[in-house]
Amino acid sequence: MGALETITQKIQDKAKSLLESGQAEVVIGYRKGSTPLVAAPYFARTPSDCENLIWSSFAKLNLANYLPNRTGKVALVAKGCDARSAVGQVTENQIPRDNLYLIGVPCSGLVDPAKVAAKEGRPIQKATETDETITVSGVGFEVEIKKAEVLRRNCEVCSHRSPTMADELTGPEAPAAKPDDFADIKALLAKSPSERLDYFQDLIKDCLRCYACRNACPLCYCPVCFVDETRPQWLGKSTDPMDTMTFHLLRALHCAGRCTACGACETACPVNIKVREFNRVLDKAVQENWSYEPGLTWEQKPPLTVYQPNDPADFIK
Repeated sequence: MGALETITQKIQDKAKSLLESGQAEVVIGYRKGSTPLVAAPYFARTPSDCENLIWSSFAKLNLANYLPNRTGKVALVAKGCDARSAVGQVTENQIPRDNLYLIGVPCSGLVDPAKVAAKEGRPIQKATETDETITVSGVGFEVEIKKAEVLRRNCEVCSHRSPTMADELTGPEAPAAKPDDFADIKALLAKSPSERLDYFQDLIKDCLRCYACRNACPLCYCPVCFVDETRPQWLGKSTDPMDTMTFHLLRALHCAGRCTACGACETACPVNIKVREFNRVLDKAVQENWSYEPGLTWEQKPPLTVYQPNDPADFIK
């Protein structure tokens, strides 16, 4: 039995145990998707439901998005970034710690379907996987691809692949990838203000203002989003370039010091915008100024949500 099958079995066994004992009323995990290269969210409410739970390299959605304001006891199948998001939600009082059980999955990185499609080029009708490879097939072809060649870009630089804050791990800790050194962001910040503006304007030129990035983000749980406020109205609803840029800038600022680099925003984007570029600029600033990464403790809150007398805020004086 490979690692994927072993983790799947452990998830199913733990989910059944939690539901039977009453420690959880629902287990939120993944099931096999209806299309290739997809694992879909799944809510197991009875022990028999747990047979549908799986683990795969296609489990790219951040299930912590389903936690805010949920009542009752819930168990969450969580890879490293999902678990960090859930920890952040606990510290921000979105769900009581006593109501949450984290079934941690050590993650070796998830597959990017766009990279697979670019590598293969032909319509894929079926995808299977082993621990190290995926096999895609369609009319007249079957191709094996190494997972390491088609990882999501956030997974390539994930330094917290194992959910250290989980209540239970389903396998041995996964080795960290090479951390993001922000080399491209440093090069961008070295450019002139007008050049940086040009870069971000070009980045979002195809934005539809569909808000899929916001809806997929586990950090976006305001009762009314600033884009939907009407009294006062902060910005228009059209794809006017200024309104579009304002939306992306303000959303990134709201996520500063809270983003766990799960990539849910980029996964959801229908026009493949690298939305995380805004967040990565702020991630770099938060790490450099506060030596802080979100979701690694149950107690510490994001720097921009608290005040300390020694905060680096000379500009205020």
